[in-house]
Amino acid sequence: MAGPLAIDVAHVSRVYQKYSAKHRFQTFKSALLKGDLFRSLRSDELVTALNDVSLRVEKGKTFGLIGENGSGKSTLLKVVSGIAKPTSGTVTVRGKISALIELGAGFHPEISGRENVFINGIMLGLSKKEISDKFDEIVRFAELEDFIDAPVKTYSSGMYMRLGFSVAINVNPDVLLIDEILAVGDASFVPKCLDRIDDFRRRKKTILFVSHDLATVEKICDRVAWLKNGRVQALGEPKRVIDRYLQDIADKKEGEFRKKQEGVDIEHVTAEEGRREARWGKRGVEITRVTLKDAAGRPKHVFSPEEGMRIDLEVNAREPQKDFVFGIGVFNSQGISCYGTNTALEAFRPVRIDGRAKVVCRIKRLNLINGTYYLDIAVHKADGTPYDYHRNLYTFLVASRHKDVGVARLDHRWGFSSRIHIKPPQKR
Repeated sequence: MAGPLAIDVAHVSRVYQKYSAKHRFQTFKSALLKGDLFRSLRSDELVTALNDVSLRVEKGKTFGLIGENGSGKSTLLKVVSGIAKPTSGTVTVRGKISALIELGAGFHPEISGRENVFINGIMLGLSKKEISDKFDEIVRFAELEDFIDAPVKTYSSGMYMRLGFSVAINVNPDVLLIDEILAVGDASFVPKCLDRIDDFRRRKKTILFVSHDLATVEKICDRVAWLKNGRVQALGEPKRVIDRYLQDIADKKEGEFRKKQEGVDIEHVTAEEGRREARWGKRGVEITRVTLKDAAGRPKHVFSPEEGMRIDLEVNAREPQKDFVFGIGVFNSQGISCYGTNTALEAFRPVRIDGRAKVVCRIKRLNLINGTYYLDIAVHKADGTPYDYHRNLYTFLVASRHKDVGVARLDHRWGFSSRIHIKPPQKR
């Protein structure tokens, strides 16, 4: 049975007026005299940021909002906070709200951090005495003891975030709204923020959390909504919703990559056509088609590190050949060779190729980090003389939720002795 609601968003839409330079007018009077006013406010210039959005957040729960840029997440937070009004629909919030939505929002750049703390605290409903009682804790948490009397305009983006977050959480709100603001935080400070959010969760505070950090969303949220083009696409258990969102992104990228690859006519690619796309060789054995597939044999261009890949080559030997080697090379977007192999290196011994044939190379696990990769595909003689060499003609993407760096994702495990106390990562 559902508990009492802290936030109730019912059929909310939010429409913005989009103004373009060609319809800009200098004054209201001049627009009326010229007859430009209504042309400048045409209905086709309206932008729908939220479209019939409904969601409910129970009291004491942490609710995540995910989606690509422009999906409506920040607009929804502004509507819930009262910064923006819905064009239609209703929003009900029960309890005191504290919002950390825009970097530096509510801060006056010309005055000191100290004065800004008092101004923001009063705006959030605290008395001057309450702010004075909390002031030292606010400054200590923000790690700004040496800068609190300096003008806010001298603060870095990280200092802005630290002070804003510290004020927001120290007013003891019932409902805390957090946008992607943590993304600009200092690396050492973000864990403190997450610890304080965990403390809020333990104290049964309600949190509405927007982030592109899906691992954090999955870790701290009880429920998640995925927004796309201003509409709720999925709502429910975090992992299920996040997986649907990631699949949608993968499908979108897959379509983009497929469209790009369909535009490559390998019959007419030459070495002069570009630094990345090149082909050479006398075609005694010709590569007529290359298809990237998943382990099940379905065409694909977007993979996870844990997935396998299958590379299908269609080749044609115009005359019988006894000297031939098939090879592949994987390069990252910086041109660094990540892996390369061929049938000669793996001790295959050529006997004969004649006419049309197929070659399949199966990779059990890609084990690559997040990024774009390019494939070299070649057939050549044992001494390296190329029949047909394709340089960087084929592209694929590895979409990873891991944050490792380098070239490859090595299979590994950590171990610690008894004198080391460390918390393991949350299981996904």
